[in-house]
Amino acid sequence: MVKEDLWNNIRQFEIDDPESGFSFTDRLIRENGWKRDYAIRAVYEYKKFMYLICIADHPLTPSDQVDQVWHLHLLYTESYWIDFCQNTLLRNVHHGPTKGGNEEKQKFGNWYEKTMELYALVFGSVPPADIWPPGKIRFAEINFTRVNRHRNWVIPKLSLFKKWKS
Repeated sequence: MVKEDLWNNIRQFEIDDPESGFSFTDRLIRENGWKRDYAIRAVYEYKKFMYLICIADHPLTPSDQVDQVWHLHLLYTESYWIDFCQNTLLRNVHHGPTKGGNEEKQKFGNWYEKTMELYALVFGSVPPADIWPPGKIRFAEINFTRVNRHRNWVIPKLSLFKKWKS
């Protein structure tokens, strides 16, 4: 398949089931606290990342936001493995998480920088910083806990601190 055809197929892939009352995008919004526009943009960046995976000759690492889309898509097994991988990408793309430790952190950091470089080369612009932050931010902010927001308040530390300071 020609690279342009592959990109067109990926771009046109519909991740949301039009017959679903609670779509993939709705779930991204709920689980990540994202606005609809941001979730739609994150899905588009996921598609770009998957295209890069298909054309790269080296390993790549997604931003955390793109990784959240990928993780959720993996849960939709038929959509991911059959509709997307087999019928759209024409190959299986496995998700390989870190094994932990400093070597792994450095390895994934290097892969992330290569991903950012390839992105700029292929798409002709730097990735949007709100979805693809610099590597030192991307790997410094990994300390997540699943929280039920109906039972718990979540107050951003930095925003609160900035308000008190001013």
